[in-house]
Amino acid sequence: MHATIRGRRATAVSAAAIAGALVLGSCGSGGPADPAGAAGEQPPTTKIAAVIKGLDNPFFQSMKQGIDDQARAAGVPVTVQAANSITDTTGQADKLNGLAGQDFSCYVINPISGTNLIQGLAQLSAMNKTIVNIDSPVDPGAAKSANVKLATYIGTDNTEAGRMAGRRMTELLPSGGDVAVVGGIAGDVTSGARITGFQQGIGPGLKVVQTVAANWERQTALTAATDVMRANPNLAGFFVANDDMGLGVARAIANSGKTGKVKVISVDGIKDALQAVKAGTLDGTVAQYPYTIGQMGVEACQAAGTGKTLPANVKAPVELVTKDNADKALAATPKPFGSYADPFKALIQ
Repeated sequence: MHATIRGRRATAVSAAAIAGALVLGSCGSGGPADPAGAAGEQPPTTKIAAVIKGLDNPFFQSMKQGIDDQARAAGVPVTVQAANSITDTTGQADKLNGLAGQDFSCYVINPISGTNLIQGLAQLSAMNKTIVNIDSPVDPGAAKSANVKLATYIGTDNTEAGRMAGRRMTELLPSGGDVAVVGGIAGDVTSGARITGFQQGIGPGLKVVQTVAANWERQTALTAATDVMRANPNLAGFFVANDDMGLGVARAIANSGKTGKVKVISVDGIKDALQAVKAGTLDGTVAQYPYTIGQMGVEACQAAGTGKTLPANVKAPVELVTKDNADKALAATPKPFGSYADPFKALIQ
């Protein structure tokens, strides 16, 4: 997202800068791990706290599931706290600040904005705690100014996800036409990267005639899409920065009697969207896998707990889901239906 979630130009975020300096070695004192059912015995210093975006969005529900399942399989204790909503920047920061004073050795963080967790992260870095940044990147300039050290970044290449959507839209509209873009929160790095990628991916016959922000919310997107179609009666398609909004846009299209005539492609791969692709009310989704992102976040903490050097940047898997492969995607969800690289698995075996 994701929301994910998700304006500053996305190109300002480089993978190397996001990753920052590695935080390795001792992770502080934590409670002993439970070795029962563990993938490999962990030292007593591995104790994980995770702070993610709001569980009002299914994308982040899946992320929490991945975190919990990997921690359970590895036999390491994890505490997960989430913001009250995907726009609750202050509340999310308060949750991290509250956890920062406790004896966790590794922190998995998914910030709502690039800067809202900087204060807490600076505190953790001063204590030499391991920080694993997942999904939405911490702003590299703000991190550098606050001496925040990130051990690794794990997330979707959102620009490439947008490009995939743009290429698919071009296939769906071979004769060209006008398209509109529905982004998340204005200025959000994730949303901006997806929109930039979409614009790079579309062919010369397609023209973006309007871009609006719908705050990652389905109802807001429904209203916005209705207004956009009224203003652009010849509109041929929508690119939408997340599935929850995409489903709202699809509803607006249906309400206008234009299902199948106005194409809509979104990003995330939540189950409702996969079902909509199968049903034909959504023309495609670029599925990313928050479950796998959360799982990798815990694996990174496991590896750091044993003193392993973490890769600076790890791309999470993305897959284009269309009506042709929607059944396969649904059968595998919340995990990818294809193969993908996971460098952390080798570090914890």
